[in-house]
Amino acid sequence: MRIVVTGGAGFIGSHLSEALLKTEHEVVVLDDLSNGKKKYIAELEGHPRFRFVQGSILNRPLLKQLMNQCDVVYHLAAVLGVKNTVESPLKVIEGNIDGTRNILELAWEKQIKVVFASTSEIYGKNEKLPFTEESDRVLGPPQVHRWCYATAKAIDEHMCFAYADKGLPVTIIRFFNTYGPRQTSTQYGGVIPKFIVAALNNKDITVYGDGEQMRCFTYIHDTVRGIIPCMEPAFDKHAFNIGTTYRLTINDLAYKIKELTGSSSSIVHLPYELAYGPGYEDMKNRLPDISKAKLMLGYSPKVNIEQGLLQTIAWYRESNPIEVD
Repeated sequence: MRIVVTGGAGFIGSHLSEALLKTEHEVVVLDDLSNGKKKYIAELEGHPRFRFVQGSILNRPLLKQLMNQCDVVYHLAAVLGVKNTVESPLKVIEGNIDGTRNILELAWEKQIKVVFASTSEIYGKNEKLPFTEESDRVLGPPQVHRWCYATAKAIDEHMCFAYADKGLPVTIIRFFNTYGPRQTSTQYGGVIPKFIVAALNNKDITVYGDGEQMRCFTYIHDTVRGIIPCMEPAFDKHAFNIGTTYRLTINDLAYKIKELTGSSSSIVHLPYELAYGPGYEDMKNRLPDISKAKLMLGYSPKVNIEQGLLQTIAWYRESNPIEVD
């Protein structure tokens, strides 16, 4: 297959591109490098079935040119980051919605399969756990910008399902706290990179709120294993949770990273309002139901949290934790 990966020089996209090449596909990465980095795909350059194009999904003529030559689009490009969500909501909303609209409209013209990368954020602060793919969305009011990313991604999903109803082959994947090598602390959901960077530099590990928030962290290789099958026609018009069901608190995560790095860092707590301003909200618990992905995709996460953290810490040590922060 000829595959375009938007955002393919980013954290998840670069790992996905590597895996697709290993399974004999042709891969074109489109990335504007606002989040991605050329060094993440440096080892792929020169591969006979790989091409990198620097550009934006908002550049419709360029996007059309690339999509006219492909069979599948993995749409991972997005405007990310808590800072963007709080300080630049229009950038988040327009960047995500306009880009996805371009992908879907151009895919419709050629009936190109689209695999859309969504997020567990769409479930918001629903307290009914675990989240199934049919769970309700519970969000705060529109004047609280913290919810703009979840809203934009949900609108993207509505567009995906609307095109799917018209006959476009589309599959949606909802990531739950993916982590691993190449994730930086400036990216959305980057609590693990932030903690690792602080620990390796023996600086305070800052936990927001009381630290009793529960999360399920998914190692990047498990995430990619869940993504790849989604290009198949059998999974059109479906959404899948891709994550793990092992939960730990953010406090536990901080202590575990401190222990695994051998750090002398202190663990300190900071109120959300001091970090992100008044009105910021967070979900207390987040737990996916992955039974649908297990049944249909054969998905089964294999890397436990300690193994994944050790591999991530090793990458940070090699990469210089000050530079990658």
